[in-house]
Amino acid sequence: MTPEEIAQRYRIAPGTKPDLAARDAAEDALFDGGRKAGEEALEPISNRIENLQELLYADGKQRILVVLQGMDTSGKGGTISKVFEGVNPAGVKVASFKKPTAEELAHDYLWRVHARVPGNGELVIFDRSHYEDVLVVRVHSLVPESTWRPRYEQICNFEGMLVDSGTTILKFFLHIDRAEQKERLQARIDDPNKRWKFRTGDLDERALWDDYMRAYEEAIERTSTEEAAWYVVPANRKWYRNLVVGTVIAHTLEGLGMAWPQPAEDLSSVIIP
Repeated sequence: MTPEEIAQRYRIAPGTKPDLAARDAAEDALFDGGRKAGEEALEPISNRIENLQELLYADGKQRILVVLQGMDTSGKGGTISKVFEGVNPAGVKVASFKKPTAEELAHDYLWRVHARVPGNGELVIFDRSHYEDVLVVRVHSLVPESTWRPRYEQICNFEGMLVDSGTTILKFFLHIDRAEQKERLQARIDDPNKRWKFRTGDLDERALWDDYMRAYEEAIERTSTEEAAWYVVPANRKWYRNLVVGTVIAHTLEGLGMAWPQPAEDLSSVIIP
């Protein structure tokens, strides 16, 4: 299957409800060979992303924003470390959005987000994002519905402005099922080297699974646009998740029409002594 076909399989068309319960989070149908072969197949994709990111930085004309969302243990950090392994940190940044600070709360909810979007030649990855303000905020009733519901349109307008300014936006929902999350949470408890990742509050969030699924479904349906589409990526199998995300990102970078800049001076006669 071609990169374009892979992207289309998981892309959510504007106005389409993703129906997460009907989507197989354990799907691995697009790549043959299983885990070992999948991990091997990721290496050349990561290398392409590394080279294309270097070109993006050198070209200095375009910007890439990658948004990663998902339930706890869905693998946002793992995706970043595997897919972007080897990229030049000069042109790649990761922004994580946790509980807002007092200063951030004193501004509109997009203020802290706008400050972290990519500049020319940069690729920025959001580990969680502005979507927390229609997800956590909604599920925990932190603000009235009359406050969070208009944010769908506000977010679309915000992303549209970024696109009009030269930013390409790729949004990935890493889709795991509840049984897989149970296994991953238990694995954190069982492994002494991973226990630091576990908080008892994770169980409180897990108890709200159905509420989160409803919130994610509406957020994806309302904010998947032609210029900033969502991709719902099966994430039970980590290697498959990484392949799908990596393939979409590499394919998108290749389609940007970037070119290496020409030197400011004629170097044809320069010889290094």
